[in-house]
Amino acid sequence: MPTKIQNIAIIGDGGWGTTLAVHLAKKNYPVKLWGPFPEYLKEVRKTRTNSKFLSGIAIPQEVLITDDLKESLTDADIIVFAVPSKYATQVLKNIKKTNVDLSKKIFLSVTKGIDTKSLLRISQIVQKELGDVSFAVLSGPTIAIEVAKGIPSTAVVASRKIKTAKIIQEIFNSSSFRIYTNTDVIGVELGGSIKNIIAIACGVCDGLGFGSNTKAAILTRGLAEMARLGKAFGAKEKTFVGLSGLGDLVTTCVSPQSRNRSVGEQLGKGKTIRHITSSMDMVAEGVDTVIAVYKLSEKHHVTMPITTEVYHIITKNKKPLLAVSDLMSRKMKSE
Repeated sequence: MPTKIQNIAIIGDGGWGTTLAVHLAKKNYPVKLWGPFPEYLKEVRKTRTNSKFLSGIAIPQEVLITDDLKESLTDADIIVFAVPSKYATQVLKNIKKTNVDLSKKIFLSVTKGIDTKSLLRISQIVQKELGDVSFAVLSGPTIAIEVAKGIPSTAVVASRKIKTAKIIQEIFNSSSFRIYTNTDVIGVELGGSIKNIIAIACGVCDGLGFGSNTKAAILTRGLAEMARLGKAFGAKEKTFVGLSGLGDLVTTCVSPQSRNRSVGEQLGKGKTIRHITSSMDMVAEGVDTVIAVYKLSEKHHVTMPITTEVYHIITKNKKPLLAVSDLMSRKMKSE
């Protein structure tokens, strides 16, 4: 683990990765922002704005934008992993191929998702591909454009080693971005992943023209699903009423900026998932995550009715109104 943080590499030039690069540069940290597409990065370097993923936000000159993975990693004390979960394994394999010594670096994941094939969380994939690196995860109610604009926001950083979490807390905390610490890596990862599924369900309700009662029901019962699966994996229940659980859930379910809620809204209006995703530049993590979480719930015998219905809407083209009807007609039970 580094004794003093000097250089930071951000792997992933999407909206969140770019936002964190801007945020850290404003705190006077040397930042390298890596992206996989050289031609697009030329445009970003020239205009100093990420028009595709974070339009309207100026990227400080101090942020070095590169497609050279080894260059971005070599001098970094902290590696911020901001790659969509569906590409995580391949990018981690590429990181390993650089042969950069990671033993004294902190690996910070800001990715919210679960691999659909291996059913592994990002921390598990990192350990599988890179070994026992110093690991932390940052999550919470963080719509990228709001954080980039300096609108007051909060997040939580979790690491099994509280010392690691406190290092990240000090680096990222600012007057507009308040960071809390936690040691429940499993709970923070699962909360940040599953909330995207519930956001799709809330979006479906919006698309169907339902009201606040319906959304409140989906949000509340969705939180119960998150906690049930988390408990099955050894997460702490209180984590799910914190920033990476309830906090992130509320933001993602109600914000007009939420990609996952927007996907759900279009599903509710009758569009197919293929039609919706084919017109998107950015990734709506919930579309893939629902496949992984559904498989996990089946494997571990955890009841997750909202997740199940979203899974059927996305993978089986189930009619949203029928999905709602099936949810409402389930056997009566206590809360």
